[in-house]
Amino acid sequence: MLNNLEFDIVKKGFEWLSSRQIQSVKELASTVSAHALWGLPNLYTPLLIRKKEGNCWNSSIRDTARACSALSAEGIIFRAPEKWLLSMKTGSSWNEDVYDTAYSLGALADMEVSDREGCGWLYENYGPDWEQVGTTSLVITALKKQDNLTESRDFEAFVRERAEWILSKRKQDGGWEHISTSNLVIQALLLAGFKKELGASIDWLLGKARESGAWGNKEDDINATALTLSTLGMYEKA
Repeated sequence: MLNNLEFDIVKKGFEWLSSRQIQSVKELASTVSAHALWGLPNLYTPLLIRKKEGNCWNSSIRDTARACSALSAEGIIFRAPEKWLLSMKTGSSWNEDVYDTAYSLGALADMEVSDREGCGWLYENYGPDWEQVGTTSLVITALKKQDNLTESRDFEAFVRERAEWILSKRKQDGGWEHISTSNLVIQALLLAGFKKELGASIDWLLGKARESGAWGNKEDDINATALTLSTLGMYEKA
């Protein structure tokens, strides 16, 4: 649980976000998710919806997946974008691309759509080229979300082994290489059930807040700030 001082850091982060002009689908999706996780009034939801062009966002698999996941957190599910995402699948994957596939599987799971074939493609193709903490975290998140839709838990052992590998790559200060990557990692580990191992990482993340209330390697990093607020919300709820 966060203490009062840490809640003040979160509050300042949301105040900073509210002062930004948020335009991109990626940034709007992250911001919508952060507000949803903290149960805050979400003025960004209609902005994200208005960015939809036809059945998708920017004709982009990843942007559409991000938007669908964020809106699902607010209880909003559009079936046309869901069908569009499924129509973009070629064979067992999306473009034979780990990122397109992981984001798509995560979004489908958030919309309560199971895709075991896509999960199998991620699992079977995981190898040295994907063995990076950020990429592995996206794979864990996709498989864990999909596994949670069923009682089979087909990928539970793989998720746990990869989560332990990620933890072994954590630096002594509690973080990983970058703020955004660290957020993806912590969120994946929370989904995998590793909350009690993450106290030092949450302390590290809170310690990275700028005086302005933002997070990130640059002064005006909306996505890193929204991702961090989402991570802290997930930690608080876990």
